[in-house]
Amino acid sequence: MSIRNIFLALAASVGLAACGGTIAEQGIGGAAVGAGAAAITGGALLQGAAIGAAGNVAYCQLNPGRC
Repeated sequence: MSIRNIFLALAASVGLAACGGTIAEQGIGGAAVGAGAAAITGGALLQGAAIGAAGNVAYCQLNPGRC
């Protein structure tokens, strides 16, 4: 993976900090960011969406004051 792709993936993952008010909103937001990062880096979109959704929901549930 090139440095450019790593940078773009990290920049896209910053969007995971944008939590929604409900678990569904958190999942949708994370899925969108994950799929976007996968598209930029040439990864599998479905896998990126699943990882992004799970990561965002987990983060928001563990850190409700930061969302």
